[in-house]
Amino acid sequence: MAIAGLLLDPTGMEDEQTDITLSPRPVSLKGLTIGLLDNTKPNATMLLQEIAKALQENYGAGEALLYTKDYFGTPVKQPLLEQIVDECDVVITAVGDCGSCSAATVADGILFERAGIPTVSITSDSFLMSGQAMATVQGFPGFDFHAVQHPMSSLSAEEVKERALTALPEVLRILGVEG
Repeated sequence: MAIAGLLLDPTGMEDEQTDITLSPRPVSLKGLTIGLLDNTKPNATMLLQEIAKALQENYGAGEALLYTKDYFGTPVKQPLLEQIVDECDVVITAVGDCGSCSAATVADGILFERAGIPTVSITSDSFLMSGQAMATVQGFPGFDFHAVQHPMSSLSAEEVKERALTALPEVLRILGVEG
C-alpha cells in the first residue's frame, strides 16, 4: 500500500532527529584520545593514521585508537559507536570515496556529534554532493566535513601522506582547534 506524499529514508535513520548542534569543541588536542573510524575502503587506515600522527607530533594529541566498521556503505552500528564514545575525545572517520560510503561517513560524523564527540568526516571531492545529501536527510544540512581530492584507493603511501597533510588544516578547523 503506497501512501501519497510519504518519503522514505533509505538509510533507516530516524526521521525525527533534527539536532544541528555541534558537540563542544576542544580548546586544544593536547592529551586527547583520537578515535579513527576506518570504513574499510582502500587507504582509509593509512589516511587516518597519517592525520593522527601529525596531530600527535604537532598538536600534542594523545593516543590514537583505530576502529573498523564492518561495512562501508552503512552508518556505524550502535555498539561500536558507544564503544568509541566511551573511549575517545574526538573522532575522525574516513574515507568516503563512493556514493554510499560518502553518505555513511557523513552519517557517522553526525551520529558522533549528536553523542557529544567532536568529529571530522572525510569524503573525496567527487562525492561531496552525496555527503551533503546525507547531511540534509539527517536533519543537519550544514554539517561541516572535509573532502580530499579523488581518488584515494589507488594512491601510493607517499600520496596518501600528502593528502593527509593537505587535510590537516581542515581537520583542525572543523575540530575548532587553532592550527
